[in-house]
Amino acid sequence: MSETCDVAHGTAPADPGVRTLVAVFASPVSRFLLRFARDLGYHVALYEPDAARVTDVPDGIEADTTPPPLDGSADVVVTDHHRPELGVVLKIALEGKPRWVGVLGNPRHEGPHVAALRGLGVPDEEIARVHRPVGLNIGSRTPAEIALATLAGLLADRNGRPGGFDFGA
Repeated sequence: MSETCDVAHGTAPADPGVRTLVAVFASPVSRFLLRFARDLGYHVALYEPDAARVTDVPDGIEADTTPPPLDGSADVVVTDHHRPELGVVLKIALEGKPRWVGVLGNPRHEGPHVAALRGLGVPDEEIARVHRPVGLNIGSRTPAEIALATLAGLLADRNGRPGGFDFGA
């Protein structure tokens, strides 16, 4: 049986690298993102600096008002670009040197994170590490679709693939 078949049938050895997905801000998207990521084998965490906003967290996932430790095994997705804490939470995330950092938002407009981070003195090369938009361009509209596109994009990036239907070299 090929390696691909082993994976499809669930008989391949587990990936030895522990991956972490940190969803920032409690939101409908973060709820789906955390559930789907857990199913994909990620260790998941919700960072919500405002405890009063944590009202709908998936079973078995705890929210914390302080950011979890971040390193090269972590992917961070900020699920609300309208929050006043946006710059601060992104600065904290970037300082942890996660593998990937992204902010949800409309690609037709410069993200508010750019001005927020510049206002905090974050250098342009660090700001450039923040991906926006995030995920694959599949025309997502609902929170579940946005979460699915985001995770598909993260998996493609992590695996060195372009995403989409391009299966070329």
